[in-house]
Amino acid sequence: MTITNVNIHNIFTEGKLKAVASIVIDNFIEVHDIKVVQGTDRLFVGMPSRKTVDGGFADMVHPIFAGAREIIEVPVLDAYAAYVAQMTE
Repeated sequence: MTITNVNIHNIFTEGKLKAVASIVIDNFIEVHDIKVVQGTDRLFVGMPSRKTVDGGFADMVHPIFAGAREIIEVPVLDAYAAYVAQMTE
């Protein structure tokens, strides 16, 4: 599995949500609404989710193992960092 494209859609300056992104996997599947979130220690990627009937949230897409999460997280956070750097130039 290879992330072949990352698109940062929105940047937020207030709160823990920092950006929303989309990725393309193997030039074949696109996943929307991936969130870049400021955690306690670092930025992390939150998977697309929807509100459940009981008011909670459930991921609509999620990696099955830690290596898959890293394959998604690294390019998204790199694209976010590049986007922020470009905006501050």
